[in-house]
Amino acid sequence: MARTAASVTELPVTIADVEAAAGRIEGAVVQTPTLLSRTLSERTGATVYVKLENLQFTGAYKERGALNRLLQLSEEQKSRGVIAASAGNHAQGLAYHARRLGIPATIVMPAPTPSVKVSQTERFGAEIVLEGETFDEALACALRIQEERGLTFVPPFDDPYIIAGAGTVGLEMMTEQPDLDVLVVPIGGGGLISGIAIAAKAMNPDIEVIGVQAELFPSMFCKVTGEKRPCVGDTIAEGIAVKRPGALTGQIVDALVDEILLVPERDLETAVSLLIQLERTVAEGAGAAGLAALLTHPERFAGRKVGVVVTGGNIDTRLLATVLLRDLARQGRMTRLRIQIHDRPGAMFGVVRLFEKHQVNIIEIDHQRIFTKLPAKDAFIEIECEARDTGQLDRMIEDIRASGLNVEPVAID
Repeated sequence: MARTAASVTELPVTIADVEAAAGRIEGAVVQTPTLLSRTLSERTGATVYVKLENLQFTGAYKERGALNRLLQLSEEQKSRGVIAASAGNHAQGLAYHARRLGIPATIVMPAPTPSVKVSQTERFGAEIVLEGETFDEALACALRIQEERGLTFVPPFDDPYIIAGAGTVGLEMMTEQPDLDVLVVPIGGGGLISGIAIAAKAMNPDIEVIGVQAELFPSMFCKVTGEKRPCVGDTIAEGIAVKRPGALTGQIVDALVDEILLVPERDLETAVSLLIQLERTVAEGAGAAGLAALLTHPERFAGRKVGVVVTGGNIDTRLLATVLLRDLARQGRMTRLRIQIHDRPGAMFGVVRLFEKHQVNIIEIDHQRIFTKLPAKDAFIEIECEARDTGQLDRMIEDIRASGLNVEPVAID
């Protein structure tokens, strides 16, 4: 049963604010499609519609709120410039539209921010300051610089204009698919889900709005449920790795969001991989969190008409390659085998012949005879290889063992 709130009109942002934001930013941002995914529907057991915000010019929904906020500045504020703290997508959206409007922009980013997000933000002409290990440390630095230079701070989520701008995502989804049963939205600080919930509940009070957070950073989940969990770790969903959600967003989430689900890193990785394999679309970890929720909690959505927001696609290419290869390993299409052999001429050749017999492709071979506890006349080799499926690999492993060799797959998890 979807939550409704009798005091919706008392919230800091209304449907009128979202509609006003839609009018302001129209033509300056992409009205991205909401498309039925037959492949994801088959995979999850729900009828899945995906809202592709990764098709925005800056690769994420964040530019909606950033532009809406910039359009409220006075001429004096515009001349002085703006500053923001961001893990990447808010930075790019703000930098891009600030340049379009002739407003100087300074962006403070956590030092571990993926290089693709740093370089893209620089490309939009912003001054970049890398400071701290987390968003919160970058935020503290940005507030210091704001005071020193007299700049206008543009928050990434806890601002009525930012929330209203983000809410235009929900406005578009509900206009295109008014009979959705549930919306699944990633949560970092809560700006996007706040805006979407305001728009969606105004247009259909019975719709459910479900938030998603990475298990490593369950800040809004803890705020709403009262549970105490740590917010720490290396998540691939760095765009929603926020330790402290906003005050305004917390108020709206508490009033309008029906449930917050947590997803593990493995399902975030699988969701990124599935979006590429099945939908041919690139999503960052945070952008794929909505789909990850359907993978982690399939019973919650089975048989329902679900709208999933793919919030962004700015993922580091090296990280993306790692995620895709790890997924192949989990599917059994790629593995690394450790094989004990006698250290004598022809031993390795005999092993390679078995790979050729079973048509399993060898990617890499590592041969070790020194740093091992094996007898001096033995060695081991590790062979990274790929096959059509698990069955092909299993048959080859059986053949290797039948030849008298010890072989064990190297576990990925």
